[in-house]
Amino acid sequence: QVQLVESGGGLVQAGGSLRLSCAASGRTLSGYSLGWFRQAPGKEREFVAAIRWSGGNLYYVDSMKGRFTIFRDVAKNTVYLQMDSLKPEDTAVYYCAASDRVYYTSTYYYADNYDYWGQGTQVTVSS
Repeated sequence: QVQLVESGGGLVQAGGSLRLSCAASGRTLSGYSLGWFRQAPGKEREFVAAIRWSGGNLYYVDSMKGRFTIFRDVAKNTVYLQMDSLKPEDTAVYYCAASDRVYYTSTYYYADNYDYWGQGTQVTVSS
């Protein structure tokens, strides 16, 4: 079992920045990948970014590459999502997720491939 707790969401003006944190506990993360997804009202949950815990391989949605950066602190068992140049359309609940079942690039993008989820943190970007 992996427990995930997100923090760092809030209200920010367009063009601003936020850093989300996801603290993992419960077991060693070796062999796991951690990802960020988001879900806006009335929309499906969508992939944002992921990082392979061992090795640090990074995966991004092309539309967010350059504005969002995922990174990890191994000592703190925490993964972060740095979000810059935020837009109102980035408004959503952001979820952290973990999986030991993703390996090929295409598998990272699907929420069904992740077994553990945090409770989510709200990000609201005002125009």
